[in-house]
Amino acid sequence: MRQFVVVGHDVPTDPDAISLSDIPGAGRLDLLCRCVSTGVFLSHGIREDARVHLVCADELTVTFDAATLRHLHPDERNVAARVRDALAAREDAIGHMPADVSPGVELRRMGLSATLEHLAAAGTLVQLHEEGAPLVEAEPPDDPVFVLSDHHDFSETESSLLADACDRRLRVGPERLHADHTVSVVHNWLDTDGYTAY
Repeated sequence: MRQFVVVGHDVPTDPDAISLSDIPGAGRLDLLCRCVSTGVFLSHGIREDARVHLVCADELTVTFDAATLRHLHPDERNVAARVRDALAAREDAIGHMPADVSPGVELRRMGLSATLEHLAAAGTLVQLHEEGAPLVEAEPPDDPVFVLSDHHDFSETESSLLADACDRRLRVGPERLHADHTVSVVHNWLDTDGYTAY
């Protein structure tokens, strides 16, 4: 299993604040939607061993589990509609028990700290950051959980949390990439067993 945690700093937690006619205007939800699509889809297929967790405003986490997803399409509008549905189901999420939104989509009342704590038992936590060690020099971990930020840098509080929680800090290349492109590079790194098998 490979998982991605994407921190969405400005994404509204009110579903009424998300317009499918202006997805970027909802705290750059468009970027998070592209991370979901890149995280779970292949060309004409789906990755059954991948999950993407969107942490919205450090309050709620929307999870897309590729193994059980149904009727999701890779376009931003479709993914944004599913995020909006998840946020609308927040009253059904009690404590850390998820609200089931649709097949393969859940919402939990958890911010970044609780989400990382929840996922820590599932695998190796890896922060993706431009100041990390080069990806090409690292060994792919078993069951990795990659943590990356949206169009904002991690805050000081988030950086401190990640320094304590993560096992590694890696960078995907010499240039800063969009979050969704970073997910694609990481998938390729894992697909090729660290760029060794094609």
